[in-house]
Amino acid sequence: MKKINYKDIAKDVINLEIKALQKLKKSLNENFNKAVNAIVNCQSKVILCGVGKSGIIASKISGTLSSIGTPSFSLSANDCSHGDMGSITRKDILILISYSGNSSELKNIINYANRNKVLLIGITSKINSELYKNSDIGLITPEVKEAGLDMVPTSSTINQLSIGDALAISTLKRKKINNLDFKKFHPSGSLGEKLKTVEDLMLTKNKIPFINENTLMTKALKIMTDKKLGTLIARNKKKNTTGIITDGQIRKLNSKNIYFDLLKVKDVMTKNPIKIEMNTLATKALSIMNEKKITSLCVYNKKKKSVTIGIIHVHNILNKKIY
Repeated sequence: MKKINYKDIAKDVINLEIKALQKLKKSLNENFNKAVNAIVNCQSKVILCGVGKSGIIASKISGTLSSIGTPSFSLSANDCSHGDMGSITRKDILILISYSGNSSELKNIINYANRNKVLLIGITSKINSELYKNSDIGLITPEVKEAGLDMVPTSSTINQLSIGDALAISTLKRKKINNLDFKKFHPSGSLGEKLKTVEDLMLTKNKIPFINENTLMTKALKIMTDKKLGTLIARNKKKNTTGIITDGQIRKLNSKNIYFDLLKVKDVMTKNPIKIEMNTLATKALSIMNEKKITSLCVYNKKKKSVTIGIIHVHNILNKKIY
């Protein structure tokens, strides 16, 4: 029996799908812009529905839209004819996905949308299909060659998934969703960890090792030992941050036989310490510390940069396995 090289089969499948995506890229027209604007301006929910494999794609696109703050869910085409169309209201947008656009399961849904004036976006490969002809906005995915007997849904579903992703990301850009917005929808899991901000991890209030800049260094050393952070944040009488002292600085001074008895904090501290805004991603804070070869950053609220509201230490980040 001749040995089969499955990698060659895999490459053929991937090449077919790449060609399908290239055709999709060229086929985009003004209707795509109309679809994005409709989704952005939707006052209620974006509901997706498809038949068979297209139904699975519909669920994925719906999940992506929800993940960027656009309320969305998917419906089974079969269940719609048995009561689930009651979930669709006039303020919703309905996106139907079908390669042929003539699936019998879609007929009742199309009629319901048209009769109740629900905005219908149809995603199909057949411009003469019932779905395209009855859609308020029609998106054509090109006819493509499928892998495996030219029948197994592969290239066509890749195109459906890609145009759904394109709609979602275009919506994200149009709504100006940023990292902080995205974080609200992903509080847990690996994404949640990656999206943690400095504010989530910093030490605050009585845990911050503050010291007045005019304090004698003999007292400052005792406070540094008690706080066990290896860092002191110096402030003036107005409680504005003026400097920072680290145990590394202390060791360097000791090595030079400098005595602290008559020195004040302001004589030793590093002035104008590196600061970071509280909503900055923790990964960015870690990058800054690595670049500057330091272990702590003063944290401020953008409303008042001169006041330290927290301190973020490299260990606060690494202990959360954020790298």
